[in-house]
Amino acid sequence: MRIHPSLIGFDIDGVVADTMEAFIRIAASDYGTIVLPEQITEFQVEDCLDMAPETVAEIFARLLEEPIACGLQMMPYARKVLSEFSWQAPLTFITARPQKKPIARWLKRELGPQVYGQVRLIATGEHDSKAEHIRKMGLAVFVDDRAQTCLQLAREEGISPIVYRQPWNRGRHALPEVESWLGIRRLCFA
Repeated sequence: MRIHPSLIGFDIDGVVADTMEAFIRIAASDYGTIVLPEQITEFQVEDCLDMAPETVAEIFARLLEEPIACGLQMMPYARKVLSEFSWQAPLTFITARPQKKPIARWLKRELGPQVYGQVRLIATGEHDSKAEHIRKMGLAVFVDDRAQTCLQLAREEGISPIVYRQPWNRGRHALPEVESWLGIRRLCFA
């Protein structure tokens, strides 16, 4: 059974935005710390990297407040698939980011004004309140990279989580998962 694009929503970081690439790039260029993707085995990166928690917090603050200036990129094929979805239904993003404006500007820049005109964006400021917003937006499926969020959503009636596979969520769940935006596209289009 295919999922209609009107019924699926997305987290931003680690799903739409390649936050890991930006974090690794900034750690190397601005802090002289080399991090490999496979080293990021925890959602809270300070728990798995030999970096000062203050440095980690500083990098993430920059990514939250200045995603464009940080060179944050979309995940491969995300722009193409989201553009296709926007022809069918509004695009719904529910993020734990605390501020909506910086990521809204980034989405508009990355997707273009026409596709961005189809965007519904909610910034919750926390990971654990996404379920109420998912229900309010009439979604049945939500794609997130945080296994704990997906496990919480799995307990909610009428919400089917899909884990976007990342190094930090492997082996932490038994939920359906996708490896790429091409996989997300296959869920919706034959």
